[in-house]
Amino acid sequence: MTTDLFWEMINNSKKYGEEQVEWLTKELTKSSKEEILQFEIEFRNKMEQSYTSSLWAAAFVVMGGCSDDGFDYFRGWLISRGEEVFHQVIKNPEFLAEYLSEENLQEDVFAPQLEEMLSVASDAYIYLKTGTFEYNDDINTEFYNELEARGYNFEVIEIENDWEEEDLEEMYPLLWNRFGENPLT
Repeated sequence: MTTDLFWEMINNSKKYGEEQVEWLTKELTKSSKEEILQFEIEFRNKMEQSYTSSLWAAAFVVMGGCSDDGFDYFRGWLISRGEEVFHQVIKNPEFLAEYLSEENLQEDVFAPQLEEMLSVASDAYIYLKTGTFEYNDDINTEFYNELEARGYNFEVIEIENDWEEEDLEEMYPLLWNRFGENPLT
């Protein structure tokens, strides 16, 4: 699966609103094992690309705090918004102040976290192997072993946040004006 095909699937899935993750997972079950694994590699590449201190700071402002897991769910949501929004936010996290308009917030029931995006490929892989979406620990382990066999490394990369909570208003004035006193979560 190419990066272009990955983003095409994400962009197509957006029109399903609340059913976005379900549609994406079911669509992926129509793919080969190799394509499912490549989807996961593309997804993880986007997760790594978005694992930055500056984006974490922006997520912290938008949500009024942001744990490690919360930042993963935030980045899953960000990827679910599609290529254009993803790249604009990576380039300038303050773009979130514009993107998270009242109109977009009414349409996007997940903003700004989408934990389920993290398991789209593994759920599709389990379905491919078992014919059901019921979690299976052995198949899930097989999924990760298949990724490792293709050279995907699961090292946990730690980033050091170069900001303090009291710096956020100055770092991101647009986000702070929108969400500093009224975070989304």
